[in-house]
Amino acid sequence: MSINPVDGLRRWLASDEKNGKLSDQPFSSKPLTKDEVLVVQELLWSAHKDRIRLERSEEMQEKVIKIGTLKMPFWYTTYGETPKSGRSLWISLHGGGGCPEKINTSQWENQKRLYRPAEGIYLAPRGPTDTWNLWHQGHIDGFFDRIIENMIVFEDVDPNKVYLMGYSAGGDGVYHLAARMADRWAGAAMMAGHPNDAQPDSLRNTSFTIHVGGKDSGYDRNKVALSWKSRLSNLQNEDPGGYDHWVELYEDKGHWLDFKDAQAVPWMAKRTRKSRPDRIVWLQGNKTHPRFYWLAIDDPQKNNNPLIAEKDGQVVHICGGGSSSVVRIRFDDGMLDLNQPVIVMRNETEVFRGFPPRTISTIAHTLAERGDPHGVYSAEIVLE
Repeated sequence: MSINPVDGLRRWLASDEKNGKLSDQPFSSKPLTKDEVLVVQELLWSAHKDRIRLERSEEMQEKVIKIGTLKMPFWYTTYGETPKSGRSLWISLHGGGGCPEKINTSQWENQKRLYRPAEGIYLAPRGPTDTWNLWHQGHIDGFFDRIIENMIVFEDVDPNKVYLMGYSAGGDGVYHLAARMADRWAGAAMMAGHPNDAQPDSLRNTSFTIHVGGKDSGYDRNKVALSWKSRLSNLQNEDPGGYDHWVELYEDKGHWLDFKDAQAVPWMAKRTRKSRPDRIVWLQGNKTHPRFYWLAIDDPQKNNNPLIAEKDGQVVHICGGGSSSVVRIRFDDGMLDLNQPVIVMRNETEVFRGFPPRTISTIAHTLAERGDPHGVYSAEIVLE
């Protein structure tokens, strides 16, 4: 007799000796009902929290995350009362960069006092390296994914209220990380930095603000800020539903903004992450990612041609993305009706029409990718 998938999951989770991976279990690929999805999500989220508390309590006590040979110390404090949905999280990146360790550490200490949100956890990490690009090297993304995942579990952070900000070299990092990790942020603020080769395309659904001194001519920060203002405005004019932005140049200020930039904090606080936007623009840069909102790519590559996806009722349109081989489209019952046919058009050609099944395997996989309870999907279509 066939085992109900929810019962199978309960037994598997309760077993002291797990028999292989969850995705290998026969029940994990059986179709679920809409109501069963809610039960499965609760079971898997509870198990995830228990595992994270067990495995990462030491790094949270020590306030140091180690990945490979690198480590990222961090400090945080809490302001205001906890909302019912959970705390907001403010990740604040210090300046410095290519200078002696002592100077970067002093900049970290300064960053701890630089901003104060009315509510939330204000977290200042110390850069894992002392290089000029300390906040946008490829390893940074993994550190931030981990600290967000930890703070959701240990400090009741609302994953839809996570913000990024940074000053000087920290601002350099924000230009990059705001775009390439745009699906993690409710908003991002760049202060007194330079984008180098960062591109704004992926910021379609993430509120972004830039604050630079009008006299900050080092590396042409002032001119580049105006250029980004123009680029963001053009993107918004072409796509009116996206690219919420605010660019402020303080004409009488140089590299030090004299706390004027603090007004970015309440501006961001009004924003909430759009975890399931109807339209996605995904441009891969030097640091690639396998997942972005409700899209995933098996073999991500740097690409000058953004992958664009748009959902209109039960129909999803996909275009661009260059030579992206396998594209995965994720769904849940909040996005569309999974009891009705779903249609996928790729470059104006119909490539799928049917009923993508809700499965434990998809729920478990999308939860494991991020440890984000609001980033879990129950169904998936794979386009070869």
